[in-house]
Amino acid sequence: MIKSLLIANRGEIACRVIRTARELGIRTVAVYSDADAGALHVRQADEAVHIGASPARESYLVGEKIIAAAKATRAQAIHPGYGFLSENADFAQAVLDAGLVWVGPKPDSIRAMGLKDAAKKLMQQAGVPTTPGYLGEDQSPARLQQEADAIGYPVLIKAVAGGGGKGMRKVDRPEDFADALESCRREAASSFGNDQVLLEKYILSPRHIEVQVFGDAHGHVVHLFERDCSLQRRHQKVIEEAPAPGMDEETRAAVCGAAVRAAQAVNYEGAGTIEFIADASEGLRADRIWFMEMNTRLQVEHPVTEEITGQDLVEWQLRVASGEPLPLAQDELAIDGHAIEARLYAEDPARGFLPSVGRLEHFDLGEAERIETGVEEGDTISPFYDPMIAKLIAWGEDRDEAIDRLAEVLDGVEVWPVRTNAGFLSHALLDEDFIDGILDTGFIERKLARLVPEVEPGPEVLSGAAMVALAQDEGDERAVGLAGFRLNAEPRLSVALGREGHFVEARPAGGPTDVSGFRDGERVVVFREGQAFEFMLADRGSVEGGTASGTVVAPMPGKVTSVEVTAGTRVAKGQRLLTLEAMKMEHGLVAPVDGTVTELNAEAGQQVAVDAVLARVEPDAASA
Repeated sequence: MIKSLLIANRGEIACRVIRTARELGIRTVAVYSDADAGALHVRQADEAVHIGASPARESYLVGEKIIAAAKATRAQAIHPGYGFLSENADFAQAVLDAGLVWVGPKPDSIRAMGLKDAAKKLMQQAGVPTTPGYLGEDQSPARLQQEADAIGYPVLIKAVAGGGGKGMRKVDRPEDFADALESCRREAASSFGNDQVLLEKYILSPRHIEVQVFGDAHGHVVHLFERDCSLQRRHQKVIEEAPAPGMDEETRAAVCGAAVRAAQAVNYEGAGTIEFIADASEGLRADRIWFMEMNTRLQVEHPVTEEITGQDLVEWQLRVASGEPLPLAQDELAIDGHAIEARLYAEDPARGFLPSVGRLEHFDLGEAERIETGVEEGDTISPFYDPMIAKLIAWGEDRDEAIDRLAEVLDGVEVWPVRTNAGFLSHALLDEDFIDGILDTGFIERKLARLVPEVEPGPEVLSGAAMVALAQDEGDERAVGLAGFRLNAEPRLSVALGREGHFVEARPAGGPTDVSGFRDGERVVVFREGQAFEFMLADRGSVEGGTASGTVVAPMPGKVTSVEVTAGTRVAKGQRLLTLEAMKMEHGLVAPVDGTVTELNAEAGQQVAVDAVLARVEPDAASA
């Protein structure tokens, strides 16, 4: 067994690997950037090495620094986690060339599955069903148009080197194909340095089904059943579960068998996932599930597989990398119950899912049976990395029980002042169609308006805010979990919501409430159903104030990448004023009203803090 391990990653997956390594008696080494100097994974590891500046391209994506850190600490092996360099065949080879153990598949296996067109051809040769489409080398626009017409619309254009939803275009009509192709190629060249594409039949009721596979160096390959990852937003998974709802044994045997053949075709070692797309218009059927791609690493959603099989997949990875055979044979693996995982992101659904960063002044994820996170209260959510801050996992004897348990966990999430999507996740989980197993990859997009929680606080929240504030007046320094709190009198309390200058008068309601919260000086923060609401105590009576309607502030710390206006520019409501880059995404800030730009405090390249006033627009008389 490996004796020492460097984890070439950060956050929750680094903490996850460290946990299993510690149970196996393996010494762990963490790496960290400037932004992660005090991070949880650094604190948990036996040793830690600084590898560069905060941007990932200067630290976590620099393979030479990671290998040097392994050598300096005498680590025997490197575990890549997921993301970053986990599917980089050249890095895997460099690790092996340095005399270190690579906890992952062989570089040749990574390369074989790295390009979507080559992978699909390989799968066809292995007898794995693939989506109808075109994989030809003739990339001329005329030939591609001809093939698309033959496949039938809608058709999907995909970059052969794509991933993460980039380099993909759905085309509904023949006359739209040329423009979509040009746009897709431009994005593919920019993102992946390769503008080649393939064509696939677009599935109208798609379900994302994936199978966990595992191979060892002794020629053994098994599957650990399937997961359903159909609930996605912008091609990013949001809620995952295992097993897939509606999957019968015949279909399971077909799709899992195909996954094993796919792994065998590339002599696979370690953990991998074979991703399939299913046409669920008539339920899950074996003849309507096709290979999509392979992820040659551990998946974010691996905990749901662990929960239904009782296996530790990180332990399996470490044993296989140490040269041991797979811990179990196929007939020794079975499904027990149902598990669901929700990805808790640092983002604000009410503001278009803008990432939210800052210090976690209050961080309580409740009584979840299993929490995977890389942060604790007092830690900081950085703008440099992915905004996922935790994975919340629930297991049940059946799917209904798992849903109920996870919904209860989400309702109890308390995070402040960083915003999260807990309320959004709860709404999705308790949607009638989701409960009934009626889902596909367009589920969230269709229901988005109903899934995003209300911004305005309801009467229960207002009463709860008053109760929290009055509890401190009664002598409590910090009022949290006020269920059953009662007041004999009926005092009134004026509170102001956030910085918008919205003032309300709330009377504490008698009887129990499911609102919890705390008071910090004049600020009152309450939590209900996963949402956080901020109030400022106000003088009794009339209060004036609030943010001017034409003021544009930075919703998060970030870098101004472009400015489209100057002082004196006439703008229309919704017109883009400038672009802010934060957490690997660009965010356009627009004019809140029709009017004239009277103040501009931003220029390209400038770093700005959250809530910094970047521009002011003097409203037109008609808008005022």
